Amino acid sequence: MGSDKQSGSPLLGTLKVGGRVRTILTHTYPYPHEHSRHIMTAVIIGCLFFISSDNMHTLIHKLDNNIKWWSMYVCLIGFFYFFSSPFLGRTIQPSYSNFNRWYVAWICFASLYHLPSFQSMGVDMRMNLSLFLTIYFSSVLFILAFHIIFIGLWYIGLVARMAGTRPGIWTIIQNCTVISIACCVFYSHCGNLAVHKSESFARNSDPSLLAFLKNENGTTWISNFLFMNELKDQICSSWFAPVGSASDYPLLSKWVIYGELVCSGSCAGPSDEISPLYSLWATFVGLYIANFVVERSTGWALTHLSPVSEEEKLKKHMKPDFLDMVPWYSGTSADLFKTAFDLMVSVTLFVGRFDMRMMQAAMKNTDETQNEDLLYDYFHGKEDLWFDFVADTGDGGNSSYTVARLLAQPSIQTVIGGSMHTLPRGKLLVIGGDLAYPNPSSFTYERRFFCPFEYAMQPPHWYKAEHIALDKPEVPPGVSKMKEYNGPQCFIIPGNHDWFDGLHTFMRYICHKSWLGGWILPQKKSYFALQLPKGWWIFGLDLALHGDIDVYQFKFFAELCQNKVGENDSVIIVTHEPNWLLDWYWKETTGKNVSHLIQDYLHGRCKLRMAGDLHHFMRHSATQSDKPTFVQHLLVNGCGGAFLHPTHVFKNFERFSGATYECKAAYPSYDESSGIALGNILKFRKKNWQFDIIGGFIYFILVFSMFPQCNLVHILNEETWYGRLQSFSSTIWSALLYIFEHSYVSSVGSLTLLMASYSFVPSKLTRKKRAIIGGLHVLAHLTAALLLMLLMELGIEVCIRNHLLATSGYHPLYDWYRSMESEHFPDPTGLRARLEQWTLGLYPACIKYLMSAFDVPEIMAVTRINICKNGMMSLSRSVLIMYYTSVFIYFWIFSTPVVSLIFGSYLYICINWFHIHFDEAFSSLRIANYKSFTRFHIKKDGDLEIFTLAVDKVPKDWKLDPKWEAEERGPHQLSHDRRYPSKWRSASSPDPVRSVRVVDHFTITRTRAPDPETSC
Repeated sequence: MGSDKQSGSPLLGTLKVGGRVRTILTHTYPYPHEHSRHIMTAVIIGCLFFISSDNMHTLIHKLDNNIKWWSMYVCLIGFFYFFSSPFLGRTIQPSYSNFNRWYVAWICFASLYHLPSFQSMGVDMRMNLSLFLTIYFSSVLFILAFHIIFIGLWYIGLVARMAGTRPGIWTIIQNCTVISIACCVFYSHCGNLAVHKSESFARNSDPSLLAFLKNENGTTWISNFLFMNELKDQICSSWFAPVGSASDYPLLSKWVIYGELVCSGSCAGPSDEISPLYSLWATFVGLYIANFVVERSTGWALTHLSPVSEEEKLKKHMKPDFLDMVPWYSGTSADLFKTAFDLMVSVTLFVGRFDMRMMQAAMKNTDETQNEDLLYDYFHGKEDLWFDFVADTGDGGNSSYTVARLLAQPSIQTVIGGSMHTLPRGKLLVIGGDLAYPNPSSFTYERRFFCPFEYAMQPPHWYKAEHIALDKPEVPPGVSKMKEYNGPQCFIIPGNHDWFDGLHTFMRYICHKSWLGGWILPQKKSYFALQLPKGWWIFGLDLALHGDIDVYQFKFFAELCQNKVGENDSVIIVTHEPNWLLDWYWKETTGKNVSHLIQDYLHGRCKLRMAGDLHHFMRHSATQSDKPTFVQHLLVNGCGGAFLHPTHVFKNFERFSGATYECKAAYPSYDESSGIALGNILKFRKKNWQFDIIGGFIYFILVFSMFPQCNLVHILNEETWYGRLQSFSSTIWSALLYIFEHSYVSSVGSLTLLMASYSFVPSKLTRKKRAIIGGLHVLAHLTAALLLMLLMELGIEVCIRNHLLATSGYHPLYDWYRSMESEHFPDPTGLRARLEQWTLGLYPACIKYLMSAFDVPEIMAVTRINICKNGMMSLSRSVLIMYYTSVFIYFWIFSTPVVSLIFGSYLYICINWFHIHFDEAFSSLRIANYKSFTRFHIKKDGDLEIFTLAVDKVPKDWKLDPKWEAEERGPHQLSHDRRYPSKWRSASSPDPVRSVRVVDHFTITRTRAPDPETSC
């Protein structure tokens, strides 16, 4: 995505022009050269035109009735489609997604060209592939040599300094691929002829087809479409006619490829006409060079004048640089490996040995009566107070910014009980931890947490991000103390993810910085107490990684309850983890110090407990009972930006600390939550395509010892499909037994996967249930891996038996191309011999091994035959590595869609049937929707009114808010005083500010002192 900052060329400052200058590169393209995409589109259209004009009549009148080959086509193309489906809608860019496109194209053509039926459609795949690889290799070398020379000219100062901008390697590869494809399409349908054929359509067409076209139905759309072949011949003869003979260009006579001479009978001598294929290649390469030279040398393609109106249009394309949701199932994410390492170190080293909370207690002010670093009481004298609560913020940029933008609005208008209500922005924002995922670092805190909040409400202009606050709070100029400050403030407790590095990043960015966007940060420690109006308090507790407060924290809050909190005051306890739900789910007891504080020191004054950690909203209220109730309401709201968690898993919760609770609200609803889980079957791989690295490797290890399968003839010799299916099933069973009886790699891989699967099942289940679920899970994967292995081996066996593979060693494509090259591409001047001599044999050798590396099925089939005849020990280690690599290249494509389907189905069954894996099953979906926060209002009568506001759909596209840009602002104006504080608004409807709705609304009555007169 593009940046919100625009930068112009340094050369533009010297231009004395009246108009405005814009930069084409303001809008970020996937590649620097947009012409590559246009040429690719033109080549594809040309391919479809030429193939359809030549071969449509064949497809209509000559269908291949051999079901064996058609079924093989369907299987291959089907696997390739399912493998590529997650990447079809993604922007082409130098990434794993783009790599998969080229990878699939390579493997697909390398397999399809060996199968029959293409020749019957008039497409010589072998010719196209060999010619493509030759032209591609030559194009890459030529363009690389050009860039080296051009950069050398720039280095010595002969060209403008903009020429020093080096092109990306993917740009060169894409351009060379487009050039090679275009040349192959041209040769397939126009040939390399010095004199073009005439009446090719009449000579090459089927007589029955011509009779069909001349009958009374000849005016149908089919006949009109088939006569496009004549148009194709006209294009070949006029647009791509030979440019001349070698005698016309004597300097190039020894450096060109010649065309074939077509004549009736014997020809007097070789043709001196330049090959039209060579002319086409030279034209494409020349266009690339000319474009690059003009663009980099003169800057003409970089800058040009544009009117103001067009410049204004560019602002509409500006977008925030948000990060995507964290890919929790990525096999390539360094962040996830760092998270696992940090968690291991934190649990091993910090918990119970070194605790940052102990360090904070040691650094506390010696004046125990003040506790200025922990107790903040300047809200106490207000008549009323609005404040907000949100948790689990720093995941995807879209979802985090959506919530931050709602929190930043001066007010939100929404319908409550059939009437419109205005809810002002909170003067206080409490964040319940897990500020950035997957681990706490400078990058994740800045990009996933601070960035969305700063876009929602900008910090003061004097604030510097690298600034460390030495004496907090650092109030704005003109304000002497925090009690006089009227802007929004923010207090934050850390979550478990914030503790993965021992709270180092949290202390640096929260306790030693002054601003979170437009919210001031007075906080100095990781826990705090806030004295609010009308006898209300907020206790922000830091539970660290073991789900409880330490003794120093307990001592502070216990003394506060005894000395500060009044008998009729009301306390809101804020923790990161909702231990009332998690303890019920995991069947354990945590937070004993917290429970001790609530039951023995607050004595019923705790009216509300709030937490995050679970990324949904649920509220439970205590039912009427004779037993004492220590907490009236339990509220979970972790929808601040992280992926969604299910609610239906916790619908049976009803008891906590001896009291009975009833669920009053859940967002999303139980039915919605259960339905969302279905996405694991349908969308797991689309959401987690990085899982391919892990899944494909695991499946290959499971069947590694089973390659090759040399005795599959009995399956093919069965006469009926039922017999083949029965024989195929018995072969799978035999292979399964072979793995555990004779193999080493596959058996070790299977046992390792079994232990990992058993450990993956939550420990809340009994060992027997864990063993059954884990065993069935592994059995499904192992059966699928064996099934794919046998299908792949059967396909190779069929091709070998039909002489489509393993016919002439490892280099059949190159040998065929050399014989074809000498026949159809005359070289009377000996250009190829000179190239071979000058490159010390590298020219033909590179093409030879490039074709061999491209033709993976041939390598696989030839090596397979040698292994089946002579055994593994007869081959060298390098040949075996080459064989297993070629097998893995194809097996990976077949296995990755299947492993994702099975694993996604496993998660769906577990979450909806057994109510386990609630974290794993929903983190895989990476759902950015269903976001919410809770807004509180301490009214003048002391009652606490609570609204939970939610947005069902999070926007994916943003645009610059014209109201924010047009609003006038003073030099010292703070962003919270602006009417439109947020920089970006939704580019599509509905906008979250207008679609936000209240999903829960209730009131907690203040505890009032008994009336003395009534008591008397």
